[in-house]
Amino acid sequence: MHFVTLASFVFFTGLVGFLTWRLTRKDDHDSTKGYFLAGRSLTFPLIAGSLLLTNLSTEQMVGLNGAAFSDGFCVMVWEVVAVTALVAMALFFLPRFLRSGVTTVPEFLKIRFDAQTQFICNLIFLVAYMVILLPIILYTGATGMIGILDVKGMLGLNQPIMGIEPDTIALWLIVWAVGLIGSVYALFGGLRTVAVSDTINGIGLFVGGFLITGFALSALGGDGGMDHGMQLVFDQQKERFNSLGSQESSVPFDTVFTGILLLNLFYWTTNQQIIQRTFGASSLAEGQKGVLLTGAFKLLGPLYLVLPGMIAYSYFKTKNIEVTSDHAYGELVNAVLPTWLTGFFAAVMMGAILSSFNSALNSTCTLFSLGFYKSKLNPGADDQQLVVAGRRFGWIIAIAAMCIAPLLAKTPTGIFGYLQDMNGMYFIPIFSVVLVGMLTKRVPAFAAKFGLIAGLVLISIGYFVPPAKAWLVDQGVHNFHFLGMVFAFLVISMIAAGLSSPREEEWVQEDVGAVDMTPWKYAYVGGAALVLIVISIYVIFADTSIFDAAPIGEASPPEVPKD
Repeated sequence: MHFVTLASFVFFTGLVGFLTWRLTRKDDHDSTKGYFLAGRSLTFPLIAGSLLLTNLSTEQMVGLNGAAFSDGFCVMVWEVVAVTALVAMALFFLPRFLRSGVTTVPEFLKIRFDAQTQFICNLIFLVAYMVILLPIILYTGATGMIGILDVKGMLGLNQPIMGIEPDTIALWLIVWAVGLIGSVYALFGGLRTVAVSDTINGIGLFVGGFLITGFALSALGGDGGMDHGMQLVFDQQKERFNSLGSQESSVPFDTVFTGILLLNLFYWTTNQQIIQRTFGASSLAEGQKGVLLTGAFKLLGPLYLVLPGMIAYSYFKTKNIEVTSDHAYGELVNAVLPTWLTGFFAAVMMGAILSSFNSALNSTCTLFSLGFYKSKLNPGADDQQLVVAGRRFGWIIAIAAMCIAPLLAKTPTGIFGYLQDMNGMYFIPIFSVVLVGMLTKRVPAFAAKFGLIAGLVLISIGYFVPPAKAWLVDQGVHNFHFLGMVFAFLVISMIAAGLSSPREEEWVQEDVGAVDMTPWKYAYVGGAALVLIVISIYVIFADTSIFDAAPIGEASPPEVPKD
């Protein structure tokens, strides 16, 4: 059994690596344009595939299905609200980024404000990626892989070795395996290699995700098949098929318009890890098509990121098996997936983990080389020196992340909540400054610096200073509403600064001619169609009686998953 699983895992993982090498072996990996922006040659299928898989990781596969197990269909908000953010990216943010020909978000802030604003934003991104994002990707990915592949059984780890527990040994092995493979993709190949591998893995992810849904429905339906399984789920959980989250859920409906919307807007419009592949678009039209195609794919997300969690609720309830929300998806996979497909699904999960890791690592190298090395350490550096510096820095950061990740096993439960708290600290300040920079012409640089620093300080106080945190709880202020309040304060403060102490000359954005700026002629029609579908989903599944009913599912909502 272990041999079949391991063989299929190695085969599918190796196949992705081989196809990626074949498709990118002649690419330019030595210039900054080729290494960091894929030579500005990405077309819409590669952009969509890379965006989608960079977003997907074990935090979502496990976390979002776990949230659905606990709260029901309302957690689909993380998928469908993302569609509106992607529409905003395609129609508003992307044209402005491409017009300036930037490689990073901080570079845009340098053009709009000044070099100090760029430096602060670069520093925030680097610290967040190095200390928070990369280690958590490796840790959560490794824990998921250990369960799927039964690593301890494969390696015969039945007892401690030199006083080290089997779980710890397996965790370190998988963290370093994933970290080294992801580093090779990101540091030797550059952005196009990352985008191509993401796209290939994306195909496997869709197939694997839908297979789990299909097998789970079949297992639940018995002789009646998938149709009977789906009918059982609906009959048993009719009240849980509600797009509106109650106040007791992890996603109360009113938070959709504050923190949830803002977190999605930052994630899909100004998060360097995600949007770097859109900066590599061959034209504005290709970029817009890629972003909107990603939005269309996100509409399918609930079918494999939410529905399996709800199926697990019925499956284990029918069998009278107690399962926690955090383990619901993994237990379901182990229960319904045939042995010969386990290796394939593990390879798919490996692809999702690698995508998030190598994308974050590639973005970290980009931020360091173009934001610090060229501007501070070696202003006269040529393209080859910048690429080499980025690779060396990337290896340092990758090794550090691989050392830190296993230590997160000692972190108290709530790793997803911890990640969301950390994300909110830098998501909101950076997004507010970028948005104000794009919408206004007179807001001065000092206001942008105030926005970045004040946002970090205020959110940190609200999250971690006991009296402030207790006061927010006493006032009934949800964390997402708190983020919305800070965002509003920052935007109003910066606009007020622009009115009271405006910059001497209006800022005028210039088209540097980096790519063809002719928009896709169906961009607005496609964007409007996606937004209408999102609204329709909410209307079709809306049941306002939830606001008067007792919470359904587990008493304690799960931690909020990524996007």
